[in-house]
Amino acid sequence: MGIEIRRDLELGTYGFTEVFHGFDRVDAVKVIFGRKTKEVLSEIKVVLASRRGYMHIDEQTGDLHISRPYLKKADERYIYLDVIHELVHIKQFHEGKKLFDERYDYVDRPTEIEAYRATLKEARRIGYKGKELIEYLRVDWVSEVDFKRFLELLGVKT
Repeated sequence: MGIEIRRDLELGTYGFTEVFHGFDRVDAVKVIFGRKTKEVLSEIKVVLASRRGYMHIDEQTGDLHISRPYLKKADERYIYLDVIHELVHIKQFHEGKKLFDERYDYVDRPTEIEAYRATLKEARRIGYKGKELIEYLRVDWVSEVDFKRFLELLGVKT
């Protein structure tokens, strides 16, 4: 993948490039931000928190919040793909889109569909397929019925 993820950091706020090295050279990231990739990445703040969970974008500030336990222990490929997903949300934030529009269920939310499409493309590029791909896409806050519908929306065959 050509990237480096610092997993040894303490709780606190960091610049994106202090935590994630090499993302400015990742084609999937360049597709998201174009020629402004380095500039945008250099402006992102990463907040490492002690809470359980994964990562998300603060809808008020655009900062990337990451669970420190997740950063320390998760499969590096999951973290990599999750960062791609959240970078799409950062682009959406800069475009003024409402990231967590409650009018939609999670699996139908346009901002999520867009982010998952980019992530899905990159997951396939790095070799995810079949059950491994489906397991990566599974989130614990979505029912099995909604998850199956979500896979259909994304064009993932089960």
